[in-house]
Amino acid sequence: MTGGAGAAPTPPPAGTGNGPAVSRREFDALFARVRAWGRWAPADRGAWNRVTPEHVRRSAALVRSGTAVALGRPWNTAAGPDNPTPALHYMSDLGDIEPPEPATHKDFIGVDYHGKAVTHLDALSHAAYRGQLYDGRPARECVDAGGARFGAVPALGPLVTRGVLLDLPAVAGCGWLEPGRAVHAGDIASAERALGVTIGEGDAVLLRSGSVRRRREAGAWDPGTASAGFHVDAVPLLAERGIALLGADGDNDVRPSPVDGLHSPVHALALVAMGVPLLDNLDLEALSVAAAETGRYAFLLVVTPLDIPGGTGSPVNPVAVL
Repeated sequence: MTGGAGAAPTPPPAGTGNGPAVSRREFDALFARVRAWGRWAPADRGAWNRVTPEHVRRSAALVRSGTAVALGRPWNTAAGPDNPTPALHYMSDLGDIEPPEPATHKDFIGVDYHGKAVTHLDALSHAAYRGQLYDGRPARECVDAGGARFGAVPALGPLVTRGVLLDLPAVAGCGWLEPGRAVHAGDIASAERALGVTIGEGDAVLLRSGSVRRRREAGAWDPGTASAGFHVDAVPLLAERGIALLGADGDNDVRPSPVDGLHSPVHALALVAMGVPLLDNLDLEALSVAAAETGRYAFLLVVTPLDIPGGTGSPVNPVAVL
């Protein structure tokens, strides 16, 4: 694992910098291996069903100092290589036209949040593989111009659970993982040992690659071309542990994709096969510092997506409480 300041990366070809290339046949076998269809009711909450009130109580017991750390990125209204569709923010009322007292100030916001710049949650309707959503539901029958009728974000509701930070740069003693670096199952196991934490049933696993720090120190690049993230060979371990949520400071997938003809294989495995919602584009820098200071890489995590009928996800600002 490497890290440091430098120019925008030249992405490695698939099957080199991010590990061995994976054929579609191999991927489909992996998909079948981790598939969890027909396991839960309601189905469109997927693996979120693993989080019971007892799990919430145990997670709340992790709070010691009461320090709350926000994990969302700032609202990004500037276009750039990692933000081709900037968010909108403008003032709709400045209180300057003979207002009654007290004067009010209002603003408008808007966003196409499924991208590389906005911290957001992917609901189960966000991705389909071979024409199917999670639980084998036909995507064309479940999602149309009016939104999603299965796997929409309101089915999830708020999530309060145990979060686990896999801080790979901290383990490696570097600033960040270079874009294109894949995180394999062995990296997860090594991080658990080094950080003194073990992923368990109902947990939310958060991967820090240091991409936010790299952007701050080395400048923006196109993360759709090269980004650090999970390799598909890490997914069976996460499935065996019974996670409820997966997140990262990128969009979870290593890029370039190691799977031939499939641009977001971890999205397909997590959302479609396993029913595990995803958190994309987190800012885990402050949490990394707090975890290092306390020596604790498990914490209470609170995620509250917006209630958007038919929505395939939601902008979010998750909070970790230590």
